[in-house]
Amino acid sequence: MISLAAGHNELKQNLKTRHVTMISIGGVIGAGLFVGSGAIIDSTGPGAIFSYIIAGLMIVLIMRMLGEMAVVNPDSGSFSTYAHNAMGPWAGFTIGWLYWFNWVIIVAIEATLLGGMVHDWFPSIPVWAASVVFPLLMLVTNIFSVKAYGEFEYWLALIKVTAIVIFLCLGAAILFGLVPGIKAQSFSDITANGGFFPKGILPVFLSVIFITFSLSGSEVAAIAAGESENPHKNIMKAINAVVWRLLLFFVGSVAVLIMVIPQDAKDMLLTPYASVFELAGFSAAGQVMNFVIFISLLSVLNSGLYTSSRMVYSLATKGDAPKILARVNKRGVPIWALVISLIFAYVFTMFKFIAPNTIFVFLANSSGGVTMVMYIFIAFSHIILRRRMEKKDPGQLKVKMWLFPYLTYATIIGLFAIFVAQAFIESMRLQFLLSSLLTVLVIGTYFLFYRKKEQPALAVEELQLNETVINK
Repeated sequence: MISLAAGHNELKQNLKTRHVTMISIGGVIGAGLFVGSGAIIDSTGPGAIFSYIIAGLMIVLIMRMLGEMAVVNPDSGSFSTYAHNAMGPWAGFTIGWLYWFNWVIIVAIEATLLGGMVHDWFPSIPVWAASVVFPLLMLVTNIFSVKAYGEFEYWLALIKVTAIVIFLCLGAAILFGLVPGIKAQSFSDITANGGFFPKGILPVFLSVIFITFSLSGSEVAAIAAGESENPHKNIMKAINAVVWRLLLFFVGSVAVLIMVIPQDAKDMLLTPYASVFELAGFSAAGQVMNFVIFISLLSVLNSGLYTSSRMVYSLATKGDAPKILARVNKRGVPIWALVISLIFAYVFTMFKFIAPNTIFVFLANSSGGVTMVMYIFIAFSHIILRRRMEKKDPGQLKVKMWLFPYLTYATIIGLFAIFVAQAFIESMRLQFLLSSLLTVLVIGTYFLFYRKKEQPALAVEELQLNETVINK
């Protein structure tokens, strides 16, 4: 496999190991965990713990596949480049543009949520004003240098991780009876209202669908590794960090919620983490958790601008986007890729205010299923590239997917099941239809307008490969 991002417009490898590791951990910790976990527990009962275990293991397997490919070929285009190498230019084009669109929509959503929080705290500040300011501030951190982005994201992610670690320590203290005035529920208490699955087993599996979507973001580490000082070492550390910390943070914290909050306390499940802190006597827990959620939104917005810019930059280096988007400044930052991503984020944010129930809903639902499409592309790319590498140079496989190919095939089956299941869930049916339609449209766009560029592009790749061989 070769990197397609060669040339004069190259990114700088200035991210340190701690940056990539924290980006990988912080990428999956968002407001969905701090708020959404309560809704999952409410809909499934104590069985929610199994929902999180299944979804967590699914993401761990995806990250292992991605890590294997990234160690061999660290590239800022990440899975788009791997899909290009494995299945052809159409695959890289498709997943690259879908992923870019998905993150630009996420930036718009996070901006409006941040604007709403600021307006709640300071009513004199309009929601739209704050929604405009925060993306601009994050643009500044991204434009300065990739190291500035990494440093800023490191501290944002550290705040989120610290909050969860404190929460887990509090849960352990409650379990061992070290917190006066609060007692952990026994197993009989937890299962008193209808057993471990009071609403049946179906909600447990349905919750896996929602959780899997909320856990997306860990793949940003594979993109960031391409700009790190030691890509091969950093991606291995990042993947290993995600594997066990993902399960510890998500499964562990949900276990604490189930252990402490009574099953019939629906009001407490609306703000589950704050509720546990308040039960333990921390009266300011609500305000503190609001701050943590604010930081989480800001972190996701920051990563969104970074990720979308690197993906469209990678597309431009392959000829799948305007060449100007592949230009970088003296600090190695793809300035035009950042600017175009911000402009589209602002356009989508504008729709939130002028057509919140029509155009914006349409756009949000169109991008909603992209995560599953991306994971499916990663899994198929992994199978093809792994078999190719085993024949060509097995020594490069420093990180290997467990039980290959069986776990990869099992993951593909699970991903397809999750994607199709959206069609049978009323609240997700529109997302399924629009995401599927968008995927078909992007593939159609490639074959209608970009396929003619395929042969020249392949010729350039072959020339680059020959030059590499000669130089060696």
